[in-house]
Amino acid sequence: MDKVIDTAQLKAYADGIGVALEEGMLGQFDRYAEILLDWNSRMNLTAITKPEEMVVKHFVDSLTLLTVLKVPQGAKGIDVGTGAGFPGVPVKIARPDVQLTLLDSLNKRVNFLQALSQALGQENLCLHARAEEAGRRDGMREQYDFATARAVAHLRELSEYCLPFVRAGGYFAAMKSGQAEQELEEAKAAIRLLGGKVEQVEKMPLPDGSGRSIILIKKISQISSKYPRPSAKIAKFPLNGG
Repeated sequence: MDKVIDTAQLKAYADGIGVALEEGMLGQFDRYAEILLDWNSRMNLTAITKPEEMVVKHFVDSLTLLTVLKVPQGAKGIDVGTGAGFPGVPVKIARPDVQLTLLDSLNKRVNFLQALSQALGQENLCLHARAEEAGRRDGMREQYDFATARAVAHLRELSEYCLPFVRAGGYFAAMKSGQAEQELEEAKAAIRLLGGKVEQVEKMPLPDGSGRSIILIKKISQISSKYPRPSAKIAKFPLNGG
């Protein structure tokens, strides 16, 4: 059967960033691309549909997370606002030991994620919920070794959505576009209020010439019960240290 993506190219790119992909994993990535394109013909999951672009902008991009975030064996992770499963599902393909929760506020995307997880043999918890509500739930609040998000929200707001999930000593890894310095500066007060501390900012060039910044925030103390606030408040009154 014909492959959807060039798995040899994917393997070479992954090797280039220090992520080793076995044959079975490459097969899973190809299956992922096939399922994504099939579902995308019926609902809007991604604007990136060219196989070579999917390899770089979805798969390799997601895997850069593993080069910055040192994920312990059997770690519990949550991908907040995961959409079509990025970066969580590619991370799980490369690291099947990770216990992964995929969180999205749109039910039809969660249906896709459940079908995808089943097809790939991944026992992921696929949750339909808003991040600010899930972050207050027992069993989810401050229960994860790491949280990640590849969302477009400002880092200041994203931190309020994601840091409540992370246990003290764990990490929130925000995946931002190439230039993130100003956003980081504007978010520092909020990160501090939310019990976090910026530990590392890693700039990763992608094979197509674009760039990715991964901002690694360590959770150093428990979070106040005030956070996360309702999304309308998060949007209207950003945390600024006041």
